[in-house]
Amino acid sequence: MKPIRIINAQFNLLGEIDAYDSFMLTRRWHKAGEFQFVVNRYSNNAQYLQEGALLVPGNEVHKAVIIEHMEVELTESGKASENWTIRGSTLEGILSRLPAIPSEGAATESTNGPAETHMRKLVLTNVINPADAKRAISQVALAAVDQERGTTDLWETRWKQLDEEMERLSLLTGLGWFITLDYDSKCWIFDVKEGRNLTASQSVLPPVILSPEFDAVQSQRFVDSVLDYKNIAYVAGQGEGAERLIVEVGDVDAEGLDRFEMFVDARDIGNGDAQPTEDEDRNPVYPDGWLTEEEILNLLRQRGEEKLAERQRIRTFEGTILDSCPFVYERDWDLGDIVTVQNRDWGVTMDERITEVVETYERSGFRLDAVFGKDSPTIMDKVSQGYRDATVTSRS
Repeated sequence: MKPIRIINAQFNLLGEIDAYDSFMLTRRWHKAGEFQFVVNRYSNNAQYLQEGALLVPGNEVHKAVIIEHMEVELTESGKASENWTIRGSTLEGILSRLPAIPSEGAATESTNGPAETHMRKLVLTNVINPADAKRAISQVALAAVDQERGTTDLWETRWKQLDEEMERLSLLTGLGWFITLDYDSKCWIFDVKEGRNLTASQSVLPPVILSPEFDAVQSQRFVDSVLDYKNIAYVAGQGEGAERLIVEVGDVDAEGLDRFEMFVDARDIGNGDAQPTEDEDRNPVYPDGWLTEEEILNLLRQRGEEKLAERQRIRTFEGTILDSCPFVYERDWDLGDIVTVQNRDWGVTMDERITEVVETYERSGFRLDAVFGKDSPTIMDKVSQGYRDATVTSRS
């Protein structure tokens, strides 16, 4: 079994556990991952398993997790179980602790540029160097280089939790975001990543085709669903009645039964009741933060695209990767890459991004499961989505 190292936030090694029941790590591309660790509470070094401690499987610092939950139960005979069940998130989960607070005097935190630049700015101004120094998480630093990836646009954020905002930007652009331990600098490094195209249709990199036919996967599950799907959004900005500004985004050429429409209330986007004044030469003087008509239209379109990204058609493969798979995990393919998955018996071949990987270490051996494409939303996902919609549209 892979040893699990216990360190504190300052990188001090507290101990190591190499005998345990199970360690299950879920890595995700668009949002923070999670883990579950089941271990005997009398194991050597188990006393260091405390809230806030970090666990590192082997030497894989990019898979570090933070303990956030511990539980032990009574058995049917009324005795305390000998096992701790410990849960928490990958390091990206710390961004769920802070909302994106706009700069003083601003209604939103905005960036006119690439999505990666906006993601880094949010971490810089809210986690690394916030206006309120008490909010700073001193361990976090930015990766050295902003590669300016992702769509260039006007990005705005208003009081959303940072992890939710990173997920939104990730879904819109395909970029992944991660926090990794760096022993040399003693920092937790925030970085943005871009997956590789490893599909069968490209010729730049060796293609990866995951199929039972090649002894690559087993226990496959395929879902193709439009139950929650929307492909056209009518996005309404500020104004009243017939004067209200409305834009249409999405697959606007779709017709009849191919149209899945939704309405998005985005009255928070705009200049509100603010009006320009005039200088001595009767030229208009605009208040700070004034948005041009084109900027408002772009933000409305962006809001619509964001909502449509949350309501995509569900086309997903799930499967267990066989030990005999000819493609080696983390060498030939990894989380975030786009690969070809297929099952000829079902007549299905898809080029999809690997959005989730679950590593399970147990006494009986190692198991690797993967999700290709957008997974079906859980009940909690839908509740969270409804809450975000309500908070976004509450300002009039």
